[in-house]
Amino acid sequence: MAAAPMTDRQTLLELVTALRARLEWCRDTGAEVDAMAVDGRSAAPAAAATDDDSVPLNAAPRKTPMDGSVAGAGRPTAAVPPVATSAGAPVETLDLLVSPAVRAASDLPQLRAAIGDCTRCKLAPHRTNLVFGVGNPAAELVFVGEAPGRDEDLRGEPFVGRAGQLLTEIITKGMKLRREDVYIANIIKCRPPQNRNPEPDEIASCEPFLVRQLALIRPKAIVALGTFAAQTLLKTRTPITRLRGAWTDYHGIPLMPTFHPAYLLRNPAEKRVVWEDIQQVMRALGLPR
Repeated sequence: MAAAPMTDRQTLLELVTALRARLEWCRDTGAEVDAMAVDGRSAAPAAAATDDDSVPLNAAPRKTPMDGSVAGAGRPTAAVPPVATSAGAPVETLDLLVSPAVRAASDLPQLRAAIGDCTRCKLAPHRTNLVFGVGNPAAELVFVGEAPGRDEDLRGEPFVGRAGQLLTEIITKGMKLRREDVYIANIIKCRPPQNRNPEPDEIASCEPFLVRQLALIRPKAIVALGTFAAQTLLKTRTPITRLRGAWTDYHGIPLMPTFHPAYLLRNPAEKRVVWEDIQQVMRALGLPR
């Protein structure tokens, strides 16, 4: 049976997806945007992983020391910033790929319903479950990770595997909170094959959902877990080894980058520095330590 012809909207979605992927690749590599014809089936080359922070994806993240000044070059300051007020919320830009229902969602259940059985990127055919997020819809603290793994894909819930168990210990034993008190989500909501790194077009397709989640939750602080979460939210190529431990600003919300729990499973000696980062978050939120 012949495939049904694409509608004008489907054609537009593919064109914009390919164009955005190309722009992400150009920003990652420092290449100039060329006049390459985008036919909706071509994809930008995946940017190679690098620790070079000389080519930003966008403006460098703004540091927020106690005196309100902007930190200079080098290792950023780790001072505690003012906690965000309810007025602070991520700024959502118009995205041609985002349906009006997503932008109009007034709470998390409406947003989840608007996302539906998402097919915006090439990950959709390979997933078992779309992993939306879990926790308190009015949480003061949001943890943002990279992407679902095998266990998360099977259960439809973020951070339920070995790395998730470690994150739960950080929340419950370290911060003395319940997992239900915080909100947990990922940059990507579908599992990449073989747990590979998310690709630029996949991030471009999925990030607007997270932005809307954060706008609805309006947390007082965000913890970005690992390289992809921190670099995506802060629009930077700075490696996580230099980002972690220093408060940055995400649309008026203080953001603390730190190592991903999966990294800690491979490098248990780094648990100490992550605990230092988490203590800063506790101090900023007024939690007992």
